[in-house]
Amino acid sequence: MSEPLAAVGTWRPVMEAAGHRCQCSGQCGNAHAKTDGRCPRMHDGYTSKHGHRVRLVAAPADPLTPPVKAVTLPPAELRAWCPECHTAAARRARTTTPVDDAPGLFDL
Repeated sequence: MSEPLAAVGTWRPVMEAAGHRCQCSGQCGNAHAKTDGRCPRMHDGYTSKHGHRVRLVAAPADPLTPPVKAVTLPPAELRAWCPECHTAAARRARTTTPVDDAPGLFDL
């Protein structure tokens, strides 16, 4: 099984807790209906659609967590994500995040 070159002490506990499987349960917008609501991608597994190897990442459960804060989180606050789910979840979270009540351009 392949492992990252850095932060193995953080990555390994996250992957072991996740069973080396992506922990997305629909945050990406896909209901993952065929796999009981959880992404079926396994670390080092192959995707059937494109045939490339899946490399899971350890990232915060909230995909909008800034990188500066994310690197300080302990393994217990991280989740295993496949890159496709993490990217889609971040994109989806950005588009559904409520806008602050900042005054508009023409509000005086």
